[in-house]
Amino acid sequence: MKTQVITALLSLAALQAFPATVCSPDGALCVDVDILSGRPTYSVTYAGKTILEPSPLGFTANTGDYTSATAMKASAIRAIEESYSVPTIKTSSVDYKANELRCTFTTADKHSFDAVFRVSDNDVAFRYEIPKEGETGSIYISSEATGFDLPDMATSFLCPQSDPMIGWKRTKPSYEEEYKADAPLTDVSKYGHGYTFPCLFKVGNDGWLLISETGVDSRYCASHLSDYTDGLYTIAYPMEGENNGNGLTGAAMALPAVTPWRTLTVGSNLKPIVETTVAWDVVSPLYQPSLKYDYGKGTWSWILWQDDSINLEDQKKYVDLAHDMGYKYVLVDNWWDTKIGRDGMAELARYARSRGVDLFVWYSSSGYWNDIEQGPVNHMDRALVRKQEMKWLNEIGAKGIKVDFFGGDKQETMRLYEDILSDADDHGLMVIFHGCTLPRGWERMYPNYVGSEAVLASENMYFEDHFCKEEPFNTALHPFIRNTVGCMEFGGCFMNRHMSRDNKSRHGRKTTDAFQLATTILFQNPIQNFALTPNNLTDAPAVCMDFLRRVPTTWDETVFIDGYPGRYVVLARRHGSTWYIAGVNALKEKLDLDLELPMLAKGDEYTIISDDKAREPQSKTARMKGNRLKVSLQPGAGFVIETASNH
Repeated sequence: MKTQVITALLSLAALQAFPATVCSPDGALCVDVDILSGRPTYSVTYAGKTILEPSPLGFTANTGDYTSATAMKASAIRAIEESYSVPTIKTSSVDYKANELRCTFTTADKHSFDAVFRVSDNDVAFRYEIPKEGETGSIYISSEATGFDLPDMATSFLCPQSDPMIGWKRTKPSYEEEYKADAPLTDVSKYGHGYTFPCLFKVGNDGWLLISETGVDSRYCASHLSDYTDGLYTIAYPMEGENNGNGLTGAAMALPAVTPWRTLTVGSNLKPIVETTVAWDVVSPLYQPSLKYDYGKGTWSWILWQDDSINLEDQKKYVDLAHDMGYKYVLVDNWWDTKIGRDGMAELARYARSRGVDLFVWYSSSGYWNDIEQGPVNHMDRALVRKQEMKWLNEIGAKGIKVDFFGGDKQETMRLYEDILSDADDHGLMVIFHGCTLPRGWERMYPNYVGSEAVLASENMYFEDHFCKEEPFNTALHPFIRNTVGCMEFGGCFMNRHMSRDNKSRHGRKTTDAFQLATTILFQNPIQNFALTPNNLTDAPAVCMDFLRRVPTTWDETVFIDGYPGRYVVLARRHGSTWYIAGVNALKEKLDLDLELPMLAKGDEYTIISDDKAREPQSKTARMKGNRLKVSLQPGAGFVIETASNH
């Protein structure tokens, strides 16, 4: 990975008067930093329109109160240019350009801290940097004043933060609550604890705003957004009850210290929201990978065949399915330690390799912060045991692990994520997290990280008919919110018509086969474990299975085409010189689209799979007559386009 950073000092003249202002390279996005009524503040405008009104900065720590300020000194603006490559994000190569402003605040009790703002054409990233003063070598930050004052006409698209230690086996919070779309700012969250990142807002007719954070590692807790109180959202830290009460709710750091980056993505339309790379722009790799990791598709029995399938015979059937589909991996889920055993797992790994397939293996994150019985437990939370386990996995030839059921967002839990990733890389293992927090820049920070659930994923469709009914809404939502800031291990794409092993019983799928194909493009994750079953080789339409053999899991470019969160979405992604375009309709009525496809031109050949009048998939190959294409979608229907165009 080659990275180049170029910095330059811009004119100081613009910073002589306060507020201090920094704008994006194109001049459209601006941040003003000031002191108002003795408090440090910032505000944001885009194209001359207010996106955030003056909002508080600062934090409270054991070394003092950093929420007030008596003086501010602004530095010269620094121009930053950086090119980097990450194969596992939505756009494999990124050219990042931003202007950076550093403001040093002096507090009432004579402490100081810096607020650093980086502003690119549609993104703001800001954090606090705290110097070492005197002999004090450490700091504990207990809360932040950091706030977001949106104009009153804004509406929200948010997911509530749950109570701690509730849900199945007391495993929450796990970022698996239901979103509300287009809600008033004054709505109170379901549990009264605010909202999980990322958080999307429509600022009337003036634009869109996505709030999130990135760069969270073992040195800080993950945070979320508070409820809307006194006209303001603020940064909220984890709740005391998370992780079964283990660990502090704030962040303990050595001095000098830096906080994670809080990020704002802004646009007059949704294109910058969907295409943003800010989660990775401002972070750096924390270690070099021990080997070149191989990404691709996989199968897993648990999603439809459930716990009874965790046996050697059924797992070999899924190895055969992966082989027949040309997939790289099989994910062996919970209970393998007792239902298959270690000798059986070694045998399964040998059989898989003979078929050109490798294993991902499931683990519980621990056993002391929930009531999980599914094994193996108590292997990932202690270094001595974890390293021995990973050594064994490497010896049998496993390529990755799926670690499940984490306990919240405390710094202690962030430290566990980092320890698992670091130890896994030492043993050549990729890592998937489930029952977990949002990834925050981790694709670039940890090179063997390949995805997190952190969403109401495919298993909920298996367990409740309600989530099958909500699938169109959620599919049309995630590309704008959850999946735009990080990999999303959803585990979907069902070809079974019913949520059962026999494909006849239990509740049925509400969406079309073409809709399911679209999710393989709309949902981005470098390791995609699809919800296919061996019977799909004969009972699913051949045109669908052939597409699922071809569709890639890594992307070189992502382009937003059309959509509205929760209603419909059309995205284009490029792999090499081939474009894949997908769309779904979550409305209750037919949707007629006239799509502009800038990556295609007159004469380009494409193949489209869509639904006929009977809602069955049909494939058609044609040539573009220009760069526009008309598509009609029934409710719960979708389409995919595949083309090899160099435009």
